[in-house]
Amino acid sequence: MNQEIEQLKERLTKQEKLASLGMLSAGIAHEIQNPLNFVINFSKMSEKLLKDLTEIVDDNKDKLPAADREDLEAIVADLQENMGKIAQHGERAISTIQGILLISRGKENEFVPSDLCRIVKEYVWLAYHAMRAHQKGFNVAIREHYDDSLPLMKIIPQDLSRAVLNVVNNALYAVWRKAQTAGPDYHPELTVTVAALPPHSSKITITDNGEGMTPEVKQRLYENFFTTKPIGHGTGLGMGIARDIVEVKHGGTITFDSVEGEGTTFTFTIPIRNNFEL
Repeated sequence: MNQEIEQLKERLTKQEKLASLGMLSAGIAHEIQNPLNFVINFSKMSEKLLKDLTEIVDDNKDKLPAADREDLEAIVADLQENMGKIAQHGERAISTIQGILLISRGKENEFVPSDLCRIVKEYVWLAYHAMRAHQKGFNVAIREHYDDSLPLMKIIPQDLSRAVLNVVNNALYAVWRKAQTAGPDYHPELTVTVAALPPHSSKITITDNGEGMTPEVKQRLYENFFTTKPIGHGTGLGMGIARDIVEVKHGGTITFDSVEGEGTTFTFTIPIRNNFEL
């Protein structure tokens, strides 16, 4: 009993640290957003100036030697490509930051019109980069399929994103574990699909080709504080939280299918609530 109490204290302390880290992350995200806006805006201004320069060069191209004109055109083309990349990746960073801020500012249990595909995509890649930060050399092929026809859905974004993150974290851990012993012919894969599920639901499917689950793990999967990860790597709360978020808060379902040694598939079904005014 004393040992269980100590373990519970340790896990609660870790949860408090994670909550503080979440607040810190939101503050950092807010501070980063402002300079990123400047980067994007100045890249767009530079792109416009480059276009003006190109027009001037075109008007005077007969006055330039052929070799200089070719060099200038090549430089302008490279600059245009670079400006496009700066704007593209800046917008991607802004999108990620806005997602973090949305989650940190969201009121408890507040349903917000949200782009489900964007949220899932952001948190799949957040989990991937976090795994790479912790496990040097880790890599996985991520195959994504997003249904662009899905309408905005009323969900609790800060909660549903946490459920996605928990499942993806487990999937990445499972393929990493398998890669330690499977040999060079094993290629870790993660497949993520978000699609409509007629008549009035959406479906999120997360599939990995990792080590799969044993019968005991399947039986105890949603049991609080049950984890197969080493001490310090998991709290055993993630799947219970995910089920509560999907089934209780969103009125959906969460199911899984797993074959030991072959991999696991989790499926969320979320009712589409879009009866709101835009």
